[in-house]
Amino acid sequence: MRLVLASNNAKKLGELSAMLEPLGFELVPQGALGVPEAEEPHCTFVENALAKARHAAKLTGLPALADDSGLCVSALGGEPGVHSARYAGEPKSDERNNARLLAELANQTDRRAHYVALLVFVRHADDPQPIIAEGEWHGQVISEARGSGGFGYDPLVLIPELGLTVAEIEADEKNRRSHRGQAMAKLVEKLRQLR
Repeated sequence: MRLVLASNNAKKLGELSAMLEPLGFELVPQGALGVPEAEEPHCTFVENALAKARHAAKLTGLPALADDSGLCVSALGGEPGVHSARYAGEPKSDERNNARLLAELANQTDRRAHYVALLVFVRHADDPQPIIAEGEWHGQVISEARGSGGFGYDPLVLIPELGLTVAEIEADEKNRRSHRGQAMAKLVEKLRQLR
């Protein structure tokens, strides 16, 4: 079954495809189907994910999967939150986002943070009962980047029980433990019940 991913992020596509393949889903990035990025005007992850899923489903006629995710930092009142990808403005830049985060936290002792992932699956654009799954992954922001894996804020987020930043964790382990991995596991379980 073809399923459009309301994203063009290759790493996200890889993570999600690996988890959906056993269910017989072929995940196609929206860009491959000529779908432009949707607006994300909302202040919550769930509203943005739903808007992206409906947008992709409407323009392709296929079921769609969207994720809205980000990093919420306690000392910053939950910022960058839904603005995580564009925290330092346009164009998107992981390097500039990370630099801004460190600058904002320069005088803060509370470095607690957590990743949030909200996944929304719609059968069609007007699906009255979208399937929604959420995951959280808790850590703390360190002062200097470590590791070369992952993307976004991963080199700055330390997972205390592992003693590693997210960028230092092997991809398979990250997929299992991460906010997105947790949300995907819940989504996969819900999709299994549909079949």
